[in-house]
Amino acid sequence: MAEKKNTPAATSASIADARAKNLGIALGQIEKEYGKGAIMRLGDNSTVDVPVISTGALSLDIALGIMGLPRGRIIEIFGPESSGKTTLCMHVIANAQKAGGVAAFIDAEHAVDPAYAKRIGVNIDNLLIAQPDCGEDALNIVNTLIASNAVDIIVIDSVAALVPKAEIDGQVGDSFMGLQARMMSQALRKITGAVSRSRTCCIFTNQIREKIGVMFGSPETTTGGNAMKFYSSIRMNIRKIQTIKDTSGEAIGARAKVQVVKNKLAPPFKTAEFDIMWNEGISRIGSIIDVGMDLGLIEKRGSWFSFENEQLAQGREAVKTYLQGNHDMEERILSKIKAVLAERKAASSGNSPASPAEAAPADRKEDPAPADSAVKE
Repeated sequence: MAEKKNTPAATSASIADARAKNLGIALGQIEKEYGKGAIMRLGDNSTVDVPVISTGALSLDIALGIMGLPRGRIIEIFGPESSGKTTLCMHVIANAQKAGGVAAFIDAEHAVDPAYAKRIGVNIDNLLIAQPDCGEDALNIVNTLIASNAVDIIVIDSVAALVPKAEIDGQVGDSFMGLQARMMSQALRKITGAVSRSRTCCIFTNQIREKIGVMFGSPETTTGGNAMKFYSSIRMNIRKIQTIKDTSGEAIGARAKVQVVKNKLAPPFKTAEFDIMWNEGISRIGSIIDVGMDLGLIEKRGSWFSFENEQLAQGREAVKTYLQGNHDMEERILSKIKAVLAERKAASSGNSPASPAEAAPADRKEDPAPADSAVKE
């Protein structure tokens, strides 16, 4: 009797079985040596949905694509002076504290204003603050806080102020080529993995500089070398684009525009605008008005604003004042916004509409960067 030959299909199946068996042995060995969860299939991971902290501006939460800043990631916020970087960070801290989280602020610039932070909503009695003398001390403090697994958000303000100890000990005029960049690169290599494990939201603010001799493209760059750009999951460019004035012509705030120039968790290059008022920080109601208008829920005819054929007020600042005193109308608009966002999420995923609480970000059109101007309400 002739021997039965193995068919190509049977041979392929036996090879596949052997590969699967070897992979199982390898995975078991890795887990035994490095601990359970050291390696896993992405689909088996129950933490695919990244927990987030709201920025305090609904328009920015939507532009980020995940309704806030992610925990367990490194985030960079950069822009010119007085553009709202620290204000935005303070709002994120306030929202983290409201959720019962622990926050730390590394004030490398030695310029924090407790009174302003309190007006924004930060619980300054429970806010951990450090004012280190040099960059190495600041980054070591950050590393220790992250390793504690007890801090929910850390803000470092700013990278430009993280001066290496050798530069502080040296003389003015001494050259320290690439010293800060090497310090930042080494620190970020250490803290990136720890940030992910501890689920700490780590925010760095940064200043911008101009490169000399750039003929094409933007000459602007950020301080601290390229490591910050690589290790950040989200990078946001914030600019002041307008001055907000009251009826008497006095400046009462500024209009800020944020572009998400890098985003590893959602599509990047979305933009958001919101009001920063001198006495309250980011205007929550102003952001609701912006999103309502973007979605077509709030209509503007001339200078009058209306919602569902019901007139609100004349002038944007008047609408903000009206909604501050009419919380029922504010909640109606906010509920409608969440419902529309939920419908868009369901339409994009092909599922039936979810509850408003599961609202997802809506697509936003790219706006051309407007020149500085004044807005009179």
